[in-house]
Amino acid sequence: MAADTIVHRLFEQARIRPHAPAYFAREGDSWRATSFSDHANEVRRAAKALMALGVEAGSTVGILGFNRPEWVVMDLACMAAGGAPAGIYATCSAEEVRYIVDHAESPVVLVENEEQWRKLARERARLPKLRTVVTMRGAAPIDDPIVLSWEAFLQKGDAVSEARLDDRVLALEPGGLATLIYTSGTTGPPKGVMLSHHNLAWTAEATGKLIEAGPWDRLLSYLPLSHVAEQVLTIHGSVTHGYAVYFARSIEAVLDDLKEVEPTILFGVPRIWEKFHAGIVKKLDEVKSPKREIVGWARAIGRQASELAAEGKTPGRALGTQYDLANKLVFSKLKSAMGLRRARVCVSGAAPIAREVLEFFASVDILVHEVYGQSEGSGPTSFNRPSRTRFGTVGLAFPGVEVRTAEDGEILLRGPNVFLGYFKDPEATREVLRNRWLYSGDLGRFDAAGYLSITGRKKEILITAGGKNIAPKNIESALKQHPPIADVVVIGDQRPYLTALVTIDPEAAAALAKASARPHEAPEVKRAIQRAVDAVNETLARVEQVKRFVVLERPFGVDTGELTPTLKIKRKVVEARHAGEIEAMYAQTRATATS
Repeated sequence: MAADTIVHRLFEQARIRPHAPAYFAREGDSWRATSFSDHANEVRRAAKALMALGVEAGSTVGILGFNRPEWVVMDLACMAAGGAPAGIYATCSAEEVRYIVDHAESPVVLVENEEQWRKLARERARLPKLRTVVTMRGAAPIDDPIVLSWEAFLQKGDAVSEARLDDRVLALEPGGLATLIYTSGTTGPPKGVMLSHHNLAWTAEATGKLIEAGPWDRLLSYLPLSHVAEQVLTIHGSVTHGYAVYFARSIEAVLDDLKEVEPTILFGVPRIWEKFHAGIVKKLDEVKSPKREIVGWARAIGRQASELAAEGKTPGRALGTQYDLANKLVFSKLKSAMGLRRARVCVSGAAPIAREVLEFFASVDILVHEVYGQSEGSGPTSFNRPSRTRFGTVGLAFPGVEVRTAEDGEILLRGPNVFLGYFKDPEATREVLRNRWLYSGDLGRFDAAGYLSITGRKKEILITAGGKNIAPKNIESALKQHPPIADVVVIGDQRPYLTALVTIDPEAAAALAKASARPHEAPEVKRAIQRAVDAVNETLARVEQVKRFVVLERPFGVDTGELTPTLKIKRKVVEARHAGEIEAMYAQTRATATS
């Protein structure tokens, strides 16, 4: 019996559904489909090309660029050749790219274009094992002996027989290394998470069953493919369940692409849903009476219907009639404007999302299911699944996975999705893998019904000068719900009280301080933030309250090193970069005490 790997599943889709669309890419004014048969042939040809370039079983191949068909083809081709692809975030600096390519010991790297090639070229002298760089289809020609165009790369495969490739595929072991997922590095250099073929196959199968995925579905691929969640949906889920993937033209074009594609499955990080939320709120605020009253009525109906849907129930006759009318007058128009008219499964993950945002979407008939997990668990640990969703939690344990908490509240998991370990880092592996249990580093608690809530990150717990342990994430999440606040970092480790570094949303701040060229200094903006702080403080214990804040001139950014490619805050970087502002907040208290 053949092994059950993602590669085998692709070839099986090509056999049983050869003409069904595997993916769509935008060409000119239309989306061009590629069938599963042609997709499988692309992968086979690319796999043979890798073999011709000397990629052996057990080798790695780096992939650097935005979501494109070539990204997925190279990923699958590397696995088919017995290797392990190593995705690299397109936003990584040249130094970060060098670190991953060198650490993974990749002899071949696929890059999207000349911009990404320049990162490798700059660090070339420090990459002794790099032999070949391949550019994606359509990239400008690069005059360098180690660079191959996509077409020239594929031609290399013509010298390798189909039988040699079949031998490589036949040799794949379920427990063997299938891919490397490099963590985004919030607390140090990225670590290479080793996932097996069984990890990927099991997780893709289980995820699809949970959301009832099938050939009738369509997905827009736009979040970084170097992230495990996007790989599960774009690569592994598609070849497992046979649905079509549309590759977004760019991150800037996502909103337009959504309207054209109208996906049935949409995965977004909290920042995506927050942008949607801000845009809808702004439009609703502009609605005048009597339409404003109609929207208010519809949202009340939407809340009731969503509460029932979250429990797997349907509205009764009276509520159902009102829902149909609300859908006709409000919901359908709103969803069409967002490109979510056909969306049946909406998911938020990779970072915490505020309950208020989820409740808002529920009121307009968009039920967003929060998922929790990590790369080391192949993605999902718990999931607010369709028909069993509870806002304010990250759902029930993923089916087939054991999840519990340790005495200190750390979340532990065990199951077929738990990784093999960290690449070339046995010490770090021993720290998180103990007796087959994965120690997540996250803190949480279960309610009586088994729903998991995240209470903080173990390494991010603040211990005040008074010895109180405080998880900053929930405080930050609550503050971010108040305009014009965009981001917050709570400070307080070994300090007498909590303070906060605040960044502002430019549009919201400009609306408050129309005449100011420097809105972060405007009194109106500071007063709005103070009102937000006061409102959140009322919900917190005294020791958790934010006593002072400073408004920063610019937002945190990936390019400035304060955010990871998955938009998580690098606290140590932020605190080091803004040490002066932090000290000034505490100096005010010291000055008052000595005066």
